[in-house]
Amino acid sequence: MKVTPARFNMFMFFKLPSAWWSGVRLHSLNESECIVKVKHSWINQNPFKSMFWAVQGMAAEMTTGAFLTREINLSGENISMLVSNNTAKFTKKATGKIRFVCNKGLEVKKLIQKAVDTGDSQTLWIDSTGYNENNLVVSHFSFEWSVKTRKK
Repeated sequence: MKVTPARFNMFMFFKLPSAWWSGVRLHSLNESECIVKVKHSWINQNPFKSMFWAVQGMAAEMTTGAFLTREINLSGENISMLVSNNTAKFTKKATGKIRFVCNKGLEVKKLIQKAVDTGDSQTLWIDSTGYNENNLVVSHFSFEWSVKTRKK
């Protein structure tokens, strides 16, 4: 099955309902860039009237995980994926429409190919940055993903 924003968002409704109800949506995905958008609202805010950090984390993780999902799907192999570590930095209150961008698609493609070629577990740190409507950075996340081919 081809990974598209519409299919991924449908998948999210059933498998990641907390992200879906929080308004996190995959906007675009291609070989090199993934964009996820989320709008600050009552349901995803913290007591300080900005977006809760965990909602930002879900959106940021989705930009990185969507790449892995896409490349695993394209490989035709049975590959497991898991976040093994992450870091975050918050630089501005997240209000309004927030856009998370990851442009590490080509590195993810190489990671999956290496996992397939070697059969060994592989890891990669993948970054995602959140921008507000004025194109100012509100947060930056890094996720260490681990992938491994499963025996058939």
